[in-house]
Amino acid sequence: MLFSFQREKHNNEVSSSHRDLSPDFKEKYFKQILDHFNFNSLGNGTFDQRYLFTDQYWKKGYGPIFFYTGNEGDIWDFAMNSGFITELAEVQRALVIFAEHRYYGKSLPFGKDSFNIPQVGLLTVEQALADYAVMITQLKEELGAQSCPVIVFGGSYGGMLSVYMRIRYPNIVNGAFAASAPILSTAGLGESKQFFQDVTADFEKVSPACRDAVKGAFQKLNTLAQQKDYRRIQSAFSLCNTPSTSKDINQLNGLLRNAFTMMAMLDYPYRTQFMSSLPAYPVKVACETMLNGTDLMSALRDTVGILYNSTGKLACFDLYTLYVECADPTGCGLGFNSYAWDYQACTEIEMCYESNNVTDMFPPMTFTEQQREQYCSKRWGVVPRPGWMKTQFWGDYLSTTSNIIFSNGDLDPWANGGIRKSLSSSLIAINIPEGAHHLDLRGSNPADPESVIAARKMESEMIAQWVKTARQQSS
Repeated sequence: MLFSFQREKHNNEVSSSHRDLSPDFKEKYFKQILDHFNFNSLGNGTFDQRYLFTDQYWKKGYGPIFFYTGNEGDIWDFAMNSGFITELAEVQRALVIFAEHRYYGKSLPFGKDSFNIPQVGLLTVEQALADYAVMITQLKEELGAQSCPVIVFGGSYGGMLSVYMRIRYPNIVNGAFAASAPILSTAGLGESKQFFQDVTADFEKVSPACRDAVKGAFQKLNTLAQQKDYRRIQSAFSLCNTPSTSKDINQLNGLLRNAFTMMAMLDYPYRTQFMSSLPAYPVKVACETMLNGTDLMSALRDTVGILYNSTGKLACFDLYTLYVECADPTGCGLGFNSYAWDYQACTEIEMCYESNNVTDMFPPMTFTEQQREQYCSKRWGVVPRPGWMKTQFWGDYLSTTSNIIFSNGDLDPWANGGIRKSLSSSLIAINIPEGAHHLDLRGSNPADPESVIAARKMESEMIAQWVKTARQQSS
């Protein structure tokens, strides 16, 4: 999805390198309540929830608290790719806390049994928000920061959680910065074909010929699949194993489509290691690769290799280890984190997105409510509840809340699933023409486009005003 980590198996080594790169972040564990909403099922059971913090810039007892509402992955990955928060903390003398979401990273409530049924049932948005509310409240007491205003930050799903924190716990949170938060589309609002249409638009902006080449390559693949020419498909895409069923072809289509999704999301103006190793402007690089190939099939293989084979060391593509099909058509990532996101996509978070090769360049792949229900019932023993997020968190009726920034980049395929127009004087939509997926949350870079620099300036000023107002109201 929003953060479909491709290299889950490398998390341990990534985390150790993070510690070397950022000695100012200290890693700690918070004794968290297992079930905030039932006093009987697990008594007062607890688990260790990981969080990172730095008080390097904090004016103790006075400066604000900048709290990152962790999303679907290892918290170090978000801390290392949200440099704007620490830059802002230096200016505003803030304490910075990055909290890991339950069931992700090392915050596993039941250890290796966390994804068994019924233990996985405590993985809900509501429980995660309560975790953050309890953590903020207790840490404020421990640190002598009771009077310090709290601003929550988040990108993607984490941005959704920041919005929900402001809605659900306005007594604890003074404002929320939600970068690239698709709070509408994940609540079942909007068109099912919008997402992959927007992925296609990113490549079309670089070159309509690029879009046509990708579309043509998928059509050629479809023709070979109908002819059951599996050996030619295996050869063309350098697959480790020869496909032999329609299921294998569907898996191949999903793997290929996922690569374009990731490159569109992460179309940053400089090389990054976030979620995967990608060059600067990967969409442009992808189109150059696609258009310079000797034939469409090998060009498609080399183009997706930008994501899956960035080192050039993979001898072949293994369909079922590089990509896992799940209840999120945009991808769940790999490893334990993928189990957690798959479960969430089967319960509260709705992502029935489809491609059709007409309004987008991808093969026809449906994912209806009925398909979702069948998959989720079989995989997790749950029946999704369409409309629950809309009921719980107001859907598109947000005008009565306050102090939220909704930022979105025009290059981000998730953008149109979020808030694009300001709803009031304190519910501000900031649109970044040259921005990919929450580029504004990343640290400053010489390659940053002017539009993201201007967005960060506006965001900084608004947050400073929220902090000032909160102090005035509490004095």
